[in-house]
Amino acid sequence: MKIGILNADAVKPEFAAEFGEYPDMFAAVLLAVDPDLDLVTYEVVQDEYPAHLDEADAYIITGSKLSVYDEVPWVLRLKEFVVELHKAHKTLIGICFGHQMVAEALGGKTSAANAGWCVGVHRITPTADAASYGLPGEPINLRANHKDQVTQLPLGGKVLASTEVCPIASMGLGEHILTFQAHPEFSEGYARALLTMRREIFGEELYQAAIDSLKTETDNLQVAWHILDFISRNQQVRQS
Repeated sequence: MKIGILNADAVKPEFAAEFGEYPDMFAAVLLAVDPDLDLVTYEVVQDEYPAHLDEADAYIITGSKLSVYDEVPWVLRLKEFVVELHKAHKTLIGICFGHQMVAEALGGKTSAANAGWCVGVHRITPTADAASYGLPGEPINLRANHKDQVTQLPLGGKVLASTEVCPIASMGLGEHILTFQAHPEFSEGYARALLTMRREIFGEELYQAAIDSLKTETDNLQVAWHILDFISRNQQVRQS
């Protein structure tokens, strides 16, 4: 199975030296589930895209420091590509910025969250629609780091999970799109580094609460397994 990672950011050099770039983080968690995966990276910030949609079986859009409503050429181009993927019913996974990008590109809405920054480990509770996308029926824990969130679903979109501060924490659309606001690819170390970098922005109360939450075990591998299962099932449907 070949997965194209649409990389929408560059990790700060001092962090990349220890934790890698975002495609490296995805590779670590996905290959831990399936070592036989074929992963290829497309640097969409540099306008790098597959020559044709079937160059990969599925695509994953990573997180980014930018917002999906920023009027930046590469952001606008990525929106167009999401529309292309959707029209072709190509399997697409969105994470954080990727989750917001899918919603925004397909007619939904993303904006700054009323609750402000959402950071640390958060408990994500599935909805009744989660099972139809192969997601677990029990709550899961994932690391989050975002100040924007999806506030309106695109036409046909379904809320698959929510948190106390993020009503649309996971979204499904059709049989080929699955997105998450939180980060199954983030290690504890990288999450901690990001928190410390923005400590003054968060304020001491939010920072300490987020740091304390990192003691909570997360379900990164479980979510990675569900993502790969979702991709595999869609691949089988396309080949049948």
